[in-house]
This record gives sequence, C-alpha cells and structure tokens, in this order.
Amino acid sequence: MTIRFDGRVAIVTGAGNGLGRSHALGLAARGAKVVINDLGGTRDGSGASSDAALAVVEEIRTAGGEAIANGANVANYDEVEAMVEQARSKWGRVDILINNAGILRDATFAKGSLDDFWKVIDVHLRGTVNCTKAVWDLMREQNYGRIVLTSSASGLYGNFGQANYGTAKAAMLGLMNVLHLEGQKNDIRVNVLAPTAATRMTEGLIPPPIVPLLAPETITPGLLFLASEEAPSKVILGAGAGVFACSHLYETDGLFLHEQERTPEVIASRFGEISNPEGEAALEGAFDQTMRFVRKAAGALGVKLPS
Repeated sequence: MTIRFDGRVAIVTGAGNGLGRSHALGLAARGAKVVINDLGGTRDGSGASSDAALAVVEEIRTAGGEAIANGANVANYDEVEAMVEQARSKWGRVDILINNAGILRDATFAKGSLDDFWKVIDVHLRGTVNCTKAVWDLMREQNYGRIVLTSSASGLYGNFGQANYGTAKAAMLGLMNVLHLEGQKNDIRVNVLAPTAATRMTEGLIPPPIVPLLAPETITPGLLFLASEEAPSKVILGAGAGVFACSHLYETDGLFLHEQERTPEVIASRFGEISNPEGEAALEGAFDQTMRFVRKAAGALGVKLPS
C-alpha cells in the first residue's frame, strides 16, 4: 500500500514554519494541492507577515507541486471562510484540514494574565473550531473529509506554566469525540495528533543535545497517515523522535453503592476499589457510560431492564 493524495486538496494552518511546514511539504510531495495558511506572527501571536507562507509555497512549486498562500487569522471566522472559499474556487473542493496554528504565552496560572489566557484559547481552540466549521458542510456534501486536530502532552497530561495552552489542547479530545460521531455517515474522519517537536514554539524548552532527535520531519509520517484515505477515526496519535504511540481514555469498572452507603466517607474508604484499573474499558460515547452505570445498578438491585 502506498499512501498518496493525488486529486486531494488540503488546508494546513500555521504552515509557514515548524510542524505545519513539514506537514504541508509532506502532503504536497505525495500529490496534494495545499493551502499554506500562516498569519506570520511571532511565537506569542503578535505581528503578521506573508513571507513564511510564500516561502513554503515556493518550495512546493519548485518541487513540482501546487500550493497557494493564505494569511487568514484562524481566530477570525470571516477570514477563515474566505480562505476555504479561496481553496474551493481554485481547486473545487477541500478534502483535508490540518489544524496546526498556535501560539504560546507561558506563565504560571498565578502570574499569567487573563488576556494572555484567552488569546491562547482564541488561536488554538477558537481557531480550530473556526476552520473545522468552515469546511464541515463542504466535506459533508462531498461525503469525504479528513480532519486532524493538534493536541499536546501538555493538554493530555499537564505541564507547569501552561494552563492556557493545556486547556486549549485538552479541548481537542472532546471536539474529536463528538465530530467523529457526527461525521461518520459522511466519511469524515477526525483524529488528534499529539506531537512533541523541536520547533520555534518549543525553542529554549528542549535541551540542545536532543533537539536533532525531535525534528518536525519525525512526526509528519504520522500526520500523513491520519490524513489519508486509510485513516482511522477518533484516535489520539502521539509522535516525536520517530516514535508513534496511541493514547486512550479509559473508565474503571466502577463500584455500586447502596443508598445508605452513598456518603463521602464511604467513597473515601473504598476509593481503592473505585479506582481499581482491573476491568477498565474505553467507551464509544457518553451514553455508553450511562448504560454501564444503569446496568451495574440494576444488577446490584435485582432490577430487570427492558430489552
């Protein structure tokens, strides 16, 4: 099997540098027509320039591919809609959306300003929602779409000084879970990439000796798989240094407590049983949890459920 993107149109946000650039080049090298979106600001989101996006477009064209530059601010829905229309007008469709644009304004929660907190949320979360919303109906009409949301270990597991960034990145999990369900009938597959890379965004945070191991190019093969016709859906794919792994959200089997036992003291005394990982399972949707709990309670109480 060879993964190709001939005839496919992709939008990659934040594609002027780092991971976005690597993803865009990888898609173009395998036949995709690519919109190189980049506002061209600094790491904290200030300023704007088209130079980086135009340079990536030139790289792709020099290699024989097709690409156009776009400077939309992903936090502005009108600009995002215009970007999608630009792609549709030129190439007739949009098959792939790579939500990669982001900024950093790191500070502890105590010292960070709310303005900085919401600015990070605007770019990462609002920007991802804007771009996804702008292509959603088009992908439904096509009965085809591949959407990749970019998360981070900071959102999945936490990182000191990144409450704003971690909040936005954790939100990708909830967005993926719902869009996976809503996109199924139209073959829209939605996945999360959780990369760790040495880029402009992480400059000064990664020890110099290991920087070469964490090149963006070590991550892009995973992205290309998630954007392909053969892609799964509802997957969190971690990637870095040439290593690829899947993260999962599980729920423990749980413990039924009779009414007279439902006190915080009993929960505290039996928390070892409640948190016991034996029998834990991944759930497909919110009502899976509801029915698991109902079945467990019914079994303990001897109540027969309707079939």
